[in-house]
Amino acid sequence: MGWSSELDQARLITEWPEFAGELTAEHTTVVGISHGVLQVQCDSTTWATELRRLRAEMLTRLLREYPDAEIRDLRFLAPGAPSWRHGPRSVPGRGPRDTYA
Repeated sequence: MGWSSELDQARLITEWPEFAGELTAEHTTVVGISHGVLQVQCDSTTWATELRRLRAEMLTRLLREYPDAEIRDLRFLAPGAPSWRHGPRSVPGRGPRDTYA
């Protein structure tokens, strides 16, 4: 029925703690898969940096263990900075910090 890639992707997401390791899984969460890119949210910049360094190694292993998942890349996301933008409308520019001078 052509579901092998979706099933392999779902299997990877559920088996993330075994694939990445328990310690790494405590500090990461699989956000989703978009256009062949597995997106992983890290709870600190340190974890994101370290996993980016290990990306090639992990991708090689992922392609070997989940060949039907059709994942081409891994993306490790660091926690976001607070945003000054609120509401549906925003104006480009420096925002509220611009009025401090």
